[in-house]
Amino acid sequence: MNIIKHDIDSSNAEIKIALTPIDYDARVNEAIKKVQRQASMPGFRPGKVPIGLIKKQHGTQILIDEVNKLLQDTIYKYIEENKIEILGNPLPKEQTPIDFEKQKDFEFTYQIGLAPNFNISLDDKHTFTFKTVKIDDALIDKYIKDVRRNYGKPVNPDVAGEKDVVFVDINELDETGAIKPGGIYKSSSISFERLTNETAKAKILGIKKEDKITININELYETAVDKSVSLGIEKELAETIDCTLQLTVKNIARLEDAELNQELFDKVYGEGIVTNEEEFKNKIRNELGLMFNADADRFLKTEVENNLITKLNLQLPDAFLKRWLMMVNEKPLTLEELEKDYPNYTKAMQWRLIENKLIKDNDIKVDAIEANEEAKLFVRGEFQKYGQVPNEDEVIKIAKDLLNKEKEAQKIFENIYSKKVIELIKQKCTLEIKEVSYDDFFKNN
Repeated sequence: MNIIKHDIDSSNAEIKIALTPIDYDARVNEAIKKVQRQASMPGFRPGKVPIGLIKKQHGTQILIDEVNKLLQDTIYKYIEENKIEILGNPLPKEQTPIDFEKQKDFEFTYQIGLAPNFNISLDDKHTFTFKTVKIDDALIDKYIKDVRRNYGKPVNPDVAGEKDVVFVDINELDETGAIKPGGIYKSSSISFERLTNETAKAKILGIKKEDKITININELYETAVDKSVSLGIEKELAETIDCTLQLTVKNIARLEDAELNQELFDKVYGEGIVTNEEEFKNKIRNELGLMFNADADRFLKTEVENNLITKLNLQLPDAFLKRWLMMVNEKPLTLEELEKDYPNYTKAMQWRLIENKLIKDNDIKVDAIEANEEAKLFVRGEFQKYGQVPNEDEVIKIAKDLLNKEKEAQKIFENIYSKKVIELIKQKCTLEIKEVSYDDFFKNN
């Protein structure tokens, strides 16, 4: 076997592999014997089909399969042993078709994309803006208001208010004001907050159960789509219809904010964790701090990415990568789609290279204990999205299941590495702290 690497430029290379029978004969013969042991053919006992027949029927395909396996093993072993940093995977170069039935010696050429060679050192000369949120009483009160709404309970008030949903029977009226035979009839609901017409708002606000009101269809519904969906009529009719509707109120629903009391404290944080309003506010203040710290790190990461990618301007093997992406994409990819998405792909790849370089140069490690804690943090966060507080046994079990799944575990480890890189940047670089309001914090991010 002969292997030669030829550098085309700083980003591209070719690897040529020449094979002779001595390289693949043993593998092919073993594969043929395996097929023989499993073969069944009329006139022969299972596993006793003559080798000659096996070769005649399957020999060429077995040769192709074993040569391909040998090539894959050889090229990746060569790349690993020679510490060649590649992007993507080796791609076979187009060449003259091989006659596997007649040829004995083979030569194959693979194209590889080379990762750029670069250095990066972090120090206080690197300056980044680090935005933080000012957590004031107004923000805490707003958060409490949202919590009370999320944990609110449904009630049925006697009179419709500005945050209510009114359930009605809708009848179309004729020119005399009577219910039109064969006209529109629909049981539906009307959310006051979604009404845009002032006349409709005035008529709905303050109505009671079993009240009847009349209203023009165009005052109640803004678009033809609204009419079609809400009234169950054809879109063509909805685009032209102009009639009077009678609404008969059947029920009124309201989500009443939860009381700021021990029951709410226990629902949000668990029984007895918080016992008064001051502790509740302090708990929220700490939570907001942690939440916004994560956002602040995310925004800092974006700024660092843009800065270092621009500064380093890493050169990638674009033509090779485009060909590779076309081949490995799960869904068929057009050239137009590739060209449109390629800049985002290259940006992500450049940052991955930079991040991996920082991890390697600074000997950043992640151990199993850290991964387990990160997995548990993720699980708690998922429960919290739905206003639930899981017990510790649930958290431990789900976290363990996540780490036993390769893709999920990889995401968790990558997330920890990413966090550690940001911490490294915060330690070594100059950060200009900028405290801003909640609205300004998310304004341009």
